Amino acid sequence: MSHSPSALSEPAIVSALRAAGCVFAEDEARLLLAAEASPAELEGMVARRVAGFPLEHILGWAEFCGLRIAVGPGVFVPRRRTEFLVQQAAALAPPGAVALDLCCGSGALGAALMAAVDGLDLYAADIEPAAVAYARRNLDPGRVFEGDLFDPLPASLAGRIDILLCNTPYVPTDKIETMPPEARLHEPRVTLDGGPDGLAVQRRVAALAPRWLAPGGHLLVEASESQAPLTAEIFGSAGLIPRIASSEELDATVVIGTRPSP
Repeated sequence: MSHSPSALSEPAIVSALRAAGCVFAEDEARLLLAAEASPAELEGMVARRVAGFPLEHILGWAEFCGLRIAVGPGVFVPRRRTEFLVQQAAALAPPGAVALDLCCGSGALGAALMAAVDGLDLYAADIEPAAVAYARRNLDPGRVFEGDLFDPLPASLAGRIDILLCNTPYVPTDKIETMPPEARLHEPRVTLDGGPDGLAVQRRVAALAPRWLAPGGHLLVEASESQAPLTAEIFGSAGLIPRIASSEELDATVVIGTRPSP
């Protein structure tokens, strides 16, 4: 008498995920099986993944720059291409630099920069309460602030920030409907929607950044390849010296604006 494969066997999970359109079904099945869940929990996890929930929200973590970053429902999942933003920031940060992870989401960028730069003095802020709760798990909770952009930060930081990392939302409003459902349906709209041309939040950040940056300090944002020249113009208009860096390997574009030293 032959037994049908268990609904929780790796081949069965792989075939369920593949049927649901998961491109990396084998890798995802291994991660779900490694989660040390009870059979009932595992079944629920597979069902949620098949229904289109982000894998990282189901597992409770995302891998970013080799770190495990706690994430969950209602929180933006850090993207691999954003590792390039951290690499660029780490190359510019002197040991002991003062850094701010603005629009920090889970705090992934700040955590990765902390791991890369000795003695980093890191602060973070986000407007979304769910994101702030996760950032406080991933970073020093006393240095994560909730509010709109720079509003909640201690005034003593003004003019002292060497590295300002800001992964602002940059998807144009009318393009959100074309995004994969797991982003469109399960990540907060405020973390995706960059306004009519995708650059609304970048404009606000750039306008305020010179007040917060130390002389010679750098603002770094991610942009699409087509947006980068416009972002560079925005930075220039705000009094920052702009340049564009890109990575073919990670399909990533970063715009860096430097506050001139006197």
